[in-house]
Amino acid sequence: MKVLILGSGVIGVTSAYYLARAGHDVTVVDRQPEPALETSFANAGEVSPGYSSPWAGPGVPVKAVKWLLMKHGPLVIRPKLDPVMWVWLLKMLRNCTSERYAVNKSRMIPIAEYSRDCLRDLRRDIGIQYDDRAQGTLQLFRYQAQLDGTDEDIAVLKQYGVPFEVLSREGCIAVEPALGGVKEKFVGGLRLPQDETGDCHMFTQSLAKHAQALGVRFLFNTGIDRIDTEGARVSGVATSAGLLQADAYVLALGSWSSRLAAPLGISLPVYPVKGYSITVPIKDASGAPESTVMDESYKVAITRLGDRIRVGGTAEISGFSDKLYDARRATLDHSLTDLFPRGGDLAKATFWSGLRPMTPDGPPVIGPTQYANLHLNTGHGTLGWTMSCGSGRVLADMLSGRKPEIDVSALTVERYKHRFG
Repeated sequence: MKVLILGSGVIGVTSAYYLARAGHDVTVVDRQPEPALETSFANAGEVSPGYSSPWAGPGVPVKAVKWLLMKHGPLVIRPKLDPVMWVWLLKMLRNCTSERYAVNKSRMIPIAEYSRDCLRDLRRDIGIQYDDRAQGTLQLFRYQAQLDGTDEDIAVLKQYGVPFEVLSREGCIAVEPALGGVKEKFVGGLRLPQDETGDCHMFTQSLAKHAQALGVRFLFNTGIDRIDTEGARVSGVATSAGLLQADAYVLALGSWSSRLAAPLGISLPVYPVKGYSITVPIKDASGAPESTVMDESYKVAITRLGDRIRVGGTAEISGFSDKLYDARRATLDHSLTDLFPRGGDLAKATFWSGLRPMTPDGPPVIGPTQYANLHLNTGHGTLGWTMSCGSGRVLADMLSGRKPEIDVSALTVERYKHRFG
């Protein structure tokens, strides 16, 4: 088939690669001049299936009030006269129960685990390199209450056979030696030894070249205006380069997916939640992290990427604004210097923000719509990098008429039939 993919972030490019590998004639269209220049550009660098958890969980509404009052809190809400924002927030609150948290997490872990396996296969098959490491992720707890509150997460990890380690303070230092100089700052941690790290932007740009070698065409600097339909099928996509037509279409535009889907009558509650990062040159390798350390108190991930440290965090609900706020950088700076004071050269850091495409329940939206030739691959939130290869592979199987290797029936847009689902 001729397949047109809207979006050249990590989700769009992985979809293009797997579709081309399956023998399809693929074109990718994007407004940017290159792949992965928006949300995929400078994310936290984690490939963390074990930490694939919905943000909506028991206790989150109470925690949110505390976070909003913290100097370096992980949550920021900038209220707007936008009914879409408030409906999305209500849907998220509806999912903040133990029962829904367990269901939503159980939907996220399989696609994340599968995706990590697909990524490993890619490294083996095409030798792709992206400053990758396979040394696990350490969730670091500053307070005993945090460590004591991991029972629900551990129960789901056990359910899906995900290896984990509950570590004492000395156990944390054994896997992240640089923490030895600040051991009074934390009490212990939860480690996922099979998690990985890597530069998502580097990966996506490299995979796009492999996709081009398979015949994929990229139409960059091309704005996407609307999706046209005739009856129960998409008839074309109106762009700044004219009407583009194909046999099948894939909507992989991250936070902008819902705006293009809404005129078609597709209820896709994907809303942007802004994240920030700094990228810091390593100054002292012995004082830098070995892999990823998640500072649980501030919800900040500190990741080693080659000769750099990527520090990412904050959930800012402020619509589609990409404005950089110094206060958000201060939180990232604080977490890094508090845990790894010798590691990076902050004077040479670069500051960035990206709009994560979040669903109110947590899992992404992958699969068909009411239009026979339109498929979705969006809503991955903070886990686009983690879930990208598996999502692209699953989508390619669907469009090729093959049964995906894992069950993704619970990830379709059908789960949003109810107003506050």
